[in-house]
Parts: sequence; C-alpha cells; structure tokens
Amino acid sequence: MRLRDPVRDVDLEVAVASGETLAVMGPNGAGKSTLLATIAGLLRPAEAEVVVGDRVLAGDGTWVRPHLRSVALLGQQPRLFPHLTVRQNVAFGLRGDPEDVEHWLGLVGARELGDRRPRELSGGQAQRVAIARALAVRPDVVLLDEPLAALDVEAVPEIRRLLRQVLEGSTAVLVTHDPLDALALADRAVIVERGRVVHEGPVRDVLAHPRSAFGAALAGVNLVDGVALAADRMRTADGRELTGTPTGGLLAGAGATATFSPSAVAVHREHPSGSPRNVLTGTVLGVEVRGTTCRVEISGWLADVTTAAVAELELEPGREVWLSIKATEVHLHPA
Repeated sequence: MRLRDPVRDVDLEVAVASGETLAVMGPNGAGKSTLLATIAGLLRPAEAEVVVGDRVLAGDGTWVRPHLRSVALLGQQPRLFPHLTVRQNVAFGLRGDPEDVEHWLGLVGARELGDRRPRELSGGQAQRVAIARALAVRPDVVLLDEPLAALDVEAVPEIRRLLRQVLEGSTAVLVTHDPLDALALADRAVIVERGRVVHEGPVRDVLAHPRSAFGAALAGVNLVDGVALAADRMRTADGRELTGTPTGGLLAGAGATATFSPSAVAVHREHPSGSPRNVLTGTVLGVEVRGTTCRVEISGWLADVTTAAVAELELEPGREVWLSIKATEVHLHPA
C-alpha cells in the first residue's frame, strides 16, 4: 500500500505478502496509526493506494467503505458491545452456523465465558473475546494496534501465545513498541520515523542491526532466543545457558526469550571471582565509542563498559573474554 498525507507529513509505502505478519514500529507520531487507519478505511488521506490480493480498496478513484473491506482492526481496548453476551459479541457479523461461534470461543479458550457480559470479564478475558470476534468473520487482513499494551503484565505472555497461534497463515499488520511482540508474532518489520520508512527487513535483522534512532533505542536491550530448561533457565540457540527471572510460565522444552540490558553485562579477561549464576565466554566482535562509555558486541550480545575498561581489558575484535550477568537482571519470557 502507499499513502501520502501532507497535513500529517506522512509518505509511506509498505507491502505485506499473503499470509505474512508485518510489524510496524516507531516513535509516537511517526505515522503508524495513520497507516492502520488508511488500510481500515477510517482515514482518507490526500493520496492512498490500498490493494488486497486483486481487490482495490483505495486508489484510481476507488474508496471502499470500512465495513466492506474485509479488514479487522484489533486495538488496545477490546471495545466489546456491553449489552451483548460474550457469545453474542463473537456472533456479531457472522452469517452461518452458530457452531462457528463455539469454534472461535474454544480456539481462544473462552467457551466457558459465553454467557457473561463484558463487565464480568478480566482484561485478558475481554481481549480473548475481542480476538475471537475480529477473526471469526475471516477477514482478508488483520490490523493489530498495540493489542497487548493495556493488559496486566501477567496476561501478556498468554495472549501473545494465543495471537501467534490464531494469526498463523493470516495476513496481518501489527503496530507495536515491544520488540518481544515483533519477534513472537511478525515475519518482517519496518521502522517508521517522521512519516517515512527508514528500515525494513526480517524482524531479527531490523532489531539487531538498527539504522535509525528508534531502532538504536530498541537495540539497547539484548534479545536472546532459545529453549527453556526449567522455570528460570534457558539454553540459547548457540548452546549458552542463562538463568533469570521468569515473567510468565516457562515450560521445559518450550521456546523462550531472554532480555537484559547491556549495562547488566560485566566483562572480564579472566574467569570472574565470586559466584555469579551467569558466567559465559565470548569473542569481541566490535567496539563503538559513545562518549565516556563504549558499547561492545561480544558473540552477538551487547555490553556497556567505560572507555577506561576497554583500554584496561584490551577489548578489540577477536579478543576472548568472560561475561558475567546477574540473574536478577535477566528476564525470561515464553516465546
């Protein structure tokens, strides 16, 4: 799709393959919501071209009204109809066998909630119902606008897993500020700044190799994929093990992601004394000077150390070093 809106200073062009989920990331006011609203038909900018498959939704004098677009929008708030039961909310817009309602309620784990009103639901339960309602009509495109942002932290991992399950095979655009959401749910990512796409590519490449201010801020957190060994321990893809604090239920053998700040990583020339729970080896790949500190890339992980420490430890590409990371600084998330 392509849109240009001089009033908002937005000029964007993005493409999403059939069955792909695209994460759109960027600072507030960058144009992400304008993009979603244009696809949904809720905003008509000065110029817009929106094509889904062989259907032209906008462009060449065409402007298809929102309710005829086969586009579902799921936002931060569930926005369920308060006067309808859960079952009636999911049935809204459906034309067909009522068994479809039960199918979707079962898929999102909300079948037992069918007779409740929205006011009787928790935030996580309401978002489950909203997901079922949005997808039950089998839209051509699913738009997700920070769908996890308003949830209690305890509900986020479960809803994230649910979204990954139900979005499989769907064409979707996800707006998020959370790199974990992008890693868990999206195939590709675009970074939008000041109304322009400044970086795009596979999610991990965009996060690991930033080309913009916002991307650099995202890269300020180490993101490590692997497999859970226990509730508080995981093994990374390259065989290293990390102990940390779980933010959701980790099951041995299931996918897991660790996040930790570069400032939590201590670098040593020799095996560190004491008994830190995370002691690993690595190879220095690069050093970036940032005023009085340096960001050091070590076997794909980032560490922030002082320039004096860089000189004292003789940190240069190819140097083998030891890393120690406090377990309390490592946060483990279900993948």
